[in-house]
Amino acid sequence: MIPISLHPDLQKDVPTFKIGCIQYEAIVIDSPPKELNGRIELFQKTVELDLSDQPITYYEGVKEWRQVFKQIGTDPTRYRPSHEALFRRLKQGKGLPSSDSSAIVLNNFFSLYYQMPIGLYDLEELQEPIEVRKGEATDEYEGLNGRINHMKDKITNVDPNGAFGSPMVDSKRSAVSSNTKHILQLLYLRPSLSEADARALTDNIGQMFQQVHSGHVKTAVLTKQRPRVH
Repeated sequence: MIPISLHPDLQKDVPTFKIGCIQYEAIVIDSPPKELNGRIELFQKTVELDLSDQPITYYEGVKEWRQVFKQIGTDPTRYRPSHEALFRRLKQGKGLPSSDSSAIVLNNFFSLYYQMPIGLYDLEELQEPIEVRKGEATDEYEGLNGRINHMKDKITNVDPNGAFGSPMVDSKRSAVSSNTKHILQLLYLRPSLSEADARALTDNIGQMFQQVHSGHVKTAVLTKQRPRVH
């Protein structure tokens, strides 16, 4: 597992803050399997039906991450967690972002199903060590949203080359493509999860992703204690 640390300042604001880390090696990214597309379409229709007469905060994971942003010092009405942005697309009838990448499609599905932001990063574009911390004034990156994202006082992932991702949007630098073979997946776990449940969920997501993409998987959960690696 690539060295990853969680800055203690995050847990001063959110004492049960934790990150699930999954590293995949020698995977194969292809078009999403038909069975996966079918399951996602069914789930999408269920969400759209739920949200036809309910607010976005119908989902506990949306409410919880809005609260996390407030505790960190990020305005959740101005900067939205990525899973909330996906729920909003469905409520507005826009559907999920189209993609021919099995990795991205599955990642978006996990993010909605488990109601949390999830980042997906090409490991070959990153250097070690990696740290998850509050952004500083100089932290910024060109995001997949096509904008320069300024990360001061926001949850930010950094490597020796600078910031590359967050629970809001990831960077073009670390974007996963069909040629990507080695991936780092970061689960911005709901703080209400117990450590045991966080480890179980991280392991399960790793196994499900591996079933679609083959390769090898390692998992860890960053908490106040030393990360437990599987």
